[in-house]
Amino acid sequence: MFLRNCWYVAAWSKDITRELKAETFLGEDVVLYRKQDGTPVALENACPHRKLPLSDGTLEGDVVVCGYHGLTFDCSGTCVDAPTQKNAVPRRAVVKSYPVVDRYRFLWIWMGDPDLADPALIFNVENFDNPAWGKTDGGVLDINCHYLWVVDNLLDPSHVAWVHVTSFAGGGTDDVPLEVEKTENGVQVTRWIFGQPPSPYYENLLAFDGVCDRLQHYEMCRPAMALNKSIYTLPGTGGYGSEPVEKTFINISYNFMTPIDEDNTRYFWFQHRNSEPDNTEMSETMNKGAVMAFNEDKSILEAVHKGMKRHVTPHIDLGLDAGSKTFRLGLDKAIAAEGKVSAE
Repeated sequence: MFLRNCWYVAAWSKDITRELKAETFLGEDVVLYRKQDGTPVALENACPHRKLPLSDGTLEGDVVVCGYHGLTFDCSGTCVDAPTQKNAVPRRAVVKSYPVVDRYRFLWIWMGDPDLADPALIFNVENFDNPAWGKTDGGVLDINCHYLWVVDNLLDPSHVAWVHVTSFAGGGTDDVPLEVEKTENGVQVTRWIFGQPPSPYYENLLAFDGVCDRLQHYEMCRPAMALNKSIYTLPGTGGYGSEPVEKTFINISYNFMTPIDEDNTRYFWFQHRNSEPDNTEMSETMNKGAVMAFNEDKSILEAVHKGMKRHVTPHIDLGLDAGSKTFRLGLDKAIAAEGKVSAE
């Protein structure tokens, strides 16, 4: 069901503290916390004795003490104390530990083989440390649907014409043809729209008035990492292969989907723009607009999830689904290959 040998966003880094935090990722219960020096830790959230969640216990120094009989586990998941049998700590009292890394304001978790957990494989956020680029605070949203419905949505530039009328919609978003290209780790769906008014979300962010050339670039990388790039530039200056001009506005929306289980998804995001890095008002306006739009998606996707689980007649695909179908095919192959290696 899920690709495991890859990095997923577990949380915003700021939200993981010295308190034991219970979470579920890919159907596995996990407890997150930080050691006294700030190092993040992720353990299986179940004492091996009677499977009481470790999050129901206590954090003492850097070890977790089970709230049932006091079995104590270090950050590697090894049992280091058994108060009821001091001289016989059970060797089988081990909990699974997960590699975790802080990067780009997120805490990333590796759900598969820990020996393969290379931090260099974490999704790259270009220009993250570039002082000329501005960031929004971003957010997190739980959506009661399978994560691939969110993936489909983020590979579909056309839905904005109907779902996001007051934010991302605009001339050409309903009928301009899409370009679909397979990438090394996923797929991208793009189109340039020429000589049309900007969408409501971007209208007051641009350094020029009137119509524009606009790029919609929707890119998805395995397991479920989306880079949605919007370019707004003066009419006549856009197009494939064109270079930004003085007033070109580039905004990249980073969207990271982490499956909670088969019916629930945690959606993390932030926006990254090529201008006015210290403009907090712009950042707040962009963030509020994104929250509104993503809640519109949430309503649609939760209804889609229910409809697809209860369908009586077969569903159909449209031409606009070419990107998501390509991505799903590549993901299925990667999951199958991972399963084959595990079986061997």
